[in-house]
Amino acid sequence: MHTLYTTLGSGNCYKVQLLMHQLNIPFRKINIDVLSGETKSPDYLAINPNGKVPFLILSDGRMLGESNAMLLHLAEGTEFMPEDRFERTRVYEWLFWEQSSHEPFISPARFWIAIMPEGREEKAEQIAQWQERGNQALKFMDKHLSRHDFLVGDRYSVADIGLYGYTCVAHQGEFDMSSYPAVSAWLNRIEQTTHYSPMMDLAQAA
Repeated sequence: MHTLYTTLGSGNCYKVQLLMHQLNIPFRKINIDVLSGETKSPDYLAINPNGKVPFLILSDGRMLGESNAMLLHLAEGTEFMPEDRFERTRVYEWLFWEQSSHEPFISPARFWIAIMPEGREEKAEQIAQWQERGNQALKFMDKHLSRHDFLVGDRYSVADIGLYGYTCVAHQGEFDMSSYPAVSAWLNRIEQTTHYSPMMDLAQAA
């Protein structure tokens, strides 16, 4: 059985859990308290020297420490990964873009507004910058999704799961999702897929 080290409320952790849930892959979940510094503890660093979550130990003992690498590995050979070479490359493209142009802005804005609001005033200037860049990302997605039901090949894939992780909670970073009707419709389509489960339901599951 796979073992996933995770933390509550993380979109990067959620997307890995969502894919395994939708693929009916059994896994053991170990919750790590990031806010208390548990990822920097000697015990956790002995497991993952990079000191981050999620962290996946496969059933054969091999390890993966990047959420999108986990998605690609777990999706290989399943309906969530296109067989066509070019469409597979488009999946990679969206996942690379998510980590460079989407998550780095939407995630911290949400963190300092919804999870650590006591630091919001001190981070106000950075939050404004993150929101500006996050809105650019959502606008880019909205334009694409106004012409497509899903991100790659008009079918639900691991690219959608990768982008869903933080887009579904973008409103918690005070991103006005009503400005992005195509993204909102895409979120609704994902929530209608087989074995879909919301972030907090998976986070609280045993």
